Amino acid sequence: MAVYTIAQLKFTDEAAYRRYQAAFPPVFARFNGAVIVADEGPVVLEGDWPFNKIVILRFPDEAEALRFANDPDYVRIAQDRKAGADGVVILARGLS
Repeated sequence: MAVYTIAQLKFTDEAAYRRYQAAFPPVFARFNGAVIVADEGPVVLEGDWPFNKIVILRFPDEAEALRFANDPDYVRIAQDRKAGADGVVILARGLS
């Protein structure tokens, strides 16, 4: 069953976040995933949304999503993501 990693981010240090953003593609390419959404200007239709960006990644299963999230290269570059943005990151299971 497909799973999705969903990140909602509020930038705190854009230079650090942009370093992460530049390093992300070659690391992510080693995994069986797809970037579904990476939007720095989503339209809020309802409620308050205090973030600057939403990212949705799709993986074929939870094991692959966790393999990516725990990969030493990803953990290393994610230090810039964490330094550059406050965020909420969740793993959600798809319907099929």
